[in-house]
Amino acid sequence: MEAPAPEYSIIIPAYNEEACLPDTLRSVREAMADVPRPGELIVVNNNSTDGTAHVAGEGGARVVFEGNNQISRARNAGGREARGEHLIFLDADTWLTSDLLKAALANLESGSCCGGGAVVRSDRPLTFLVAGIFRFWNRLSVRHGLAAGCFVYCLAEAFRETGGFDESVYAGEEVWFSRRLKKWGRKRGMTFTVIADPQVQTSGRKNEWFSTGQLLAQVFLLMLFPFATRWRRLCRIWYYRPGGSG
Repeated sequence: MEAPAPEYSIIIPAYNEEACLPDTLRSVREAMADVPRPGELIVVNNNSTDGTAHVAGEGGARVVFEGNNQISRARNAGGREARGEHLIFLDADTWLTSDLLKAALANLESGSCCGGGAVVRSDRPLTFLVAGIFRFWNRLSVRHGLAAGCFVYCLAEAFRETGGFDESVYAGEEVWFSRRLKKWGRKRGMTFTVIADPQVQTSGRKNEWFSTGQLLAQVFLLMLFPFATRWRRLCRIWYYRPGGSG
């Protein structure tokens, strides 16, 4: 018997993520097993030089290749390949729970929500100032309806009609996408909903890879000069991997 067409697609962009990916995929499979509707899992190998593609295949994902090492292009490559009516973009260092998956799908299935994100928490203790950045972002996210890049959900129709993620930027693409989604939804009487509970847990590993000063400098650079996102070298914290290129 042919497997039923997926109703939703979970898309994970991954660049040199062989270390984090197994735990992420495990969390996704467990969450999907607890949802009584068919879904699919896609990992976009974003020109990795390690075993990311092998780990993804072994973890039960359909692997898509995107040769241009850019997060927005990787997200879009997965979105174009997705067959589900509902899309969930999850970072490779972020863990999905069944409660969060159910909440996102329920919002999309309600007919009154075009997409959204979730409040974010770190998987490890952070320095005082970096923890403050997390708290600031979460307040901004809920108040202004902005999805964090580690977890974005939307209608596939909205993804296609808004053109997906902005490929002219190397970071912050989720902010522009959130704004376009909200505009698309308002025209149809639909909301953009950031889920406050349950939260999504993501890795705080950048707080170990970079000093607090480096992280703050990156944040302030992009806040003061948003156009800096158009240059990959000015968005290093999103592409750096220990022992690899970045």
